[in-house]
Amino acid sequence: MTLRFSVWTWGFFVCALVVMVLALMPSPPPMITTGWDKSNHLLAFGVLAWLGCKAFPQHLAFTLLSLLAYGALIEILQSFTPTRSAEWLDLLADAVGILAGWMVVRSWGWVADRRPQ
Repeated sequence: MTLRFSVWTWGFFVCALVVMVLALMPSPPPMITTGWDKSNHLLAFGVLAWLGCKAFPQHLAFTLLSLLAYGALIEILQSFTPTRSAEWLDLLADAVGILAGWMVVRSWGWVADRRPQ
């Protein structure tokens, strides 16, 4: 599998890195928030799913399942930090965000059929 680093690909990886850093910081900086932790997860993983679908349209299932694994990894790593905790509901919110991001992409037809001819 060859990766083409388009704007979508860069956006996806930068967003994934920002999500990881914010999730593991002892005390996150003041920032824009939805006001509820679970909706923050949903929004973050919805954006990641949207970017992932745009960056890797030929590998949607792998990308979306990898995002779920990424959410699980973040929860596991948070269990080892003194100021954070792992929660199953956070992972569920991640999954709902991934599904919502994918549904937005599919409903708006933003994923082109890129099968080799």
